[in-house]
Amino acid sequence: MRLTTKKFTILESVDSTNNYAMAMVKKGLATGDEAVFAMEQTSGKGRRGKSWQSEKGENIILTIMAEMQWLPVQQQFQVSIAVALGCVAFFSKYIKESIKIKWPNDIFINDRKAGGVLIENVIQGSLWQWAIIGVGININQLVFDPEILNAVSLKQVTGKNYDVVQLSAELHEIILSKVDELEKGNFTKLFEEYNEKLFGRNKIVKLKKGNIVFETTIIGVSQSGELITKDALERRFGFDEVEWFINREV
Repeated sequence: MRLTTKKFTILESVDSTNNYAMAMVKKGLATGDEAVFAMEQTSGKGRRGKSWQSEKGENIILTIMAEMQWLPVQQQFQVSIAVALGCVAFFSKYIKESIKIKWPNDIFINDRKAGGVLIENVIQGSLWQWAIIGVGININQLVFDPEILNAVSLKQVTGKNYDVVQLSAELHEIILSKVDELEKGNFTKLFEEYNEKLFGRNKIVKLKKGNIVFETTIIGVSQSGELITKDALERRFGFDEVEWFINREV
């Protein structure tokens, strides 16, 4: 049964908690639902080859190793949904502000980025063996890289300082509880909740595909993870097919 044998490892410094977890899995040293937390990452990873930067000891840097043989690899976006909703539930314990999921993997508070998720997979043949679930959440950090235009931390919202180890352990349990809901067959409920929390839903946004920037209205996200939008036509986009357009000259 999930949540009964969870293990939580604390590291002072590591290149990447996802790399550390992946190495444990490949060496046969990982146990299901185990988590690795680091005070510092020297080479944190984000989506699309981007880096994830965090001041030492200020934020949640967490990776969870989840055994996934029970779910077909074609349904892997279902785990992204569960993890994102776990992050929303975590923030909801501490704030009443608007918390949204920005497709495909960011957590937003009041239109500003508070965290992100990066899931890497271990697949053998057609069997999905492990999900390496990396989560970065801004907790106590107050100053961010100028390149990150819209970052926000929990402390900036509440004015309070937090124990990042304690909060990481809380987030670990919350995410596992959401994955447990998924394993118990509650995907439809989770999918509906995800779309209700979708950033920009029913609003006109600017997206970028290649060198083309265009306006479109976000309708929702499909069960397989495609972003559904509508302008002259209804369109569907895969994870790396489009990105959000940010005008850095403003």
